[in-house]
Amino acid sequence: MAEQLLDQVRDVAEGQIDFEGQKLVELLVNVTLALTGVVSFLVGYVLQDIKLALQIGLAGTALTFILAVPPWPFYNRNPVKWLQVGGGLVPPQSLIVDEKSFR
Repeated sequence: MAEQLLDQVRDVAEGQIDFEGQKLVELLVNVTLALTGVVSFLVGYVLQDIKLALQIGLAGTALTFILAVPPWPFYNRNPVKWLQVGGGLVPPQSLIVDEKSFR
């Protein structure tokens, strides 16, 4: 029981995400940072308040950090199935190099 729980904690802490998850993270980071920049600039410009603009920018950056850094489970929806080490390989009957046969 304790070992199963420890294995689950290890899986979460390892931080494995697949290639599609990496693409999703990149999209989320770009979109959230761009929207944060636009919103903070517009709010700061309209209200003429640089402090509020910086606070909005920092809050958006913190939100982006929370979205991107932890290995959330939805970033690993398409895990890569790697081949086993040395598994499934049939050794060749003979190897031919420069017209010489080796066994």
